Amino acid sequence: MRTNFEELLEAGAHFGHLKRKWNPAMAPYIFMERNGIHIIDLNKTVLKVEEAAEALKNIVKSGRKVLFVATKKQAKDVIAEAAKEVGMPYITERWAGGMLTNFPTIRKAVKKMSSIDKMMTDGTFDNISKREKLQITRQREKLEKNLGSIADLTRLPSALFVVDVMKEHIAVAEAQRLGIPVFGIVDTNSNPNDIDYVIPANDDATSSISVIVNALVAAMKEGIEERKVEKADEAAAQAQSDEEAPAPRERRQRMRKPAEPKAAEKVAEAAPAKEESEEAPAAE
Repeated sequence: MRTNFEELLEAGAHFGHLKRKWNPAMAPYIFMERNGIHIIDLNKTVLKVEEAAEALKNIVKSGRKVLFVATKKQAKDVIAEAAKEVGMPYITERWAGGMLTNFPTIRKAVKKMSSIDKMMTDGTFDNISKREKLQITRQREKLEKNLGSIADLTRLPSALFVVDVMKEHIAVAEAQRLGIPVFGIVDTNSNPNDIDYVIPANDDATSSISVIVNALVAAMKEGIEERKVEKADEAAAQAQSDEEAPAPRERRQRMRKPAEPKAAEKVAEAAPAKEESEEAPAAE
């Protein structure tokens, strides 16, 4: 197991919301109620973390991208650091509506950022007024803040990992519309029915978020390493097959060799006929 009951308990992952704020759909993941607060069944959390970790490992192993989403204060830094560790895109400032459903427009905004960078390096920036420079610089800073973390995302992600699915409901809705699987830390006040891989846990405590995210990132790292090993094995096998295969010149020579005896036979057959034709007039 990538995490355990004691580790989650120590991180406070079992604390849910007040009973009056609960979502009845979370009933299967609630262990009990204590002092008006729902307590999450951590045994189920452990199993769900393991299930999500294996799924994410397979996604990363196949070379696909996972987009991390967490804009709440408690999760921002944790998610940004975790995503950087595995080289994945992330959103921690604000979810721009249409980030998935209107992806081409988002890509244009990212390209705009690149074009501004080019202006700064090729000398174009020096030929414009001070006011225009200020406007462009501010635009660049705003783009960097909101979209800089997804600059390398050239196509739609293969999965979303969300902290607090209730707060990030727009991201979840867009992913659902496009058929992108959603992994989420789901608290007792949220609806788990919209999430493909539910991880029932406290989504308000940084320690709880860290324990779960670290377990998932460890699995993703395994997937990345396995992908590297597979690529190395494929490259070695390809190099070996290239060495064993005959060179093009050798192949051409092999193709010509069977034709040579036939040509010699034709010459041998033609020679007696020529001799007979030369002897015929002498007989007369």
